[in-house]
Amino acid sequence: MGFLRNIGPLEIILILVIILIVFGVGKLPEIGSGVGKAIKEFRNSVGSNKKNDDIKK
Repeated sequence: MGFLRNIGPLEIILILVIILIVFGVGKLPEIGSGVGKAIKEFRNSVGSNKKNDDIKK
């Protein structure tokens, strides 16, 4: 994820404005909720993989 290190605050604001224009204000809570759930599931799956690796050792 080296490309994320090069993104500054202005680029983040620009990305957020583009998302706002594309999806509109009404869809933002749905999008935020969906992204949050996806991140939570990803972290849970990564955590369970680490536990499985520890058990195998």
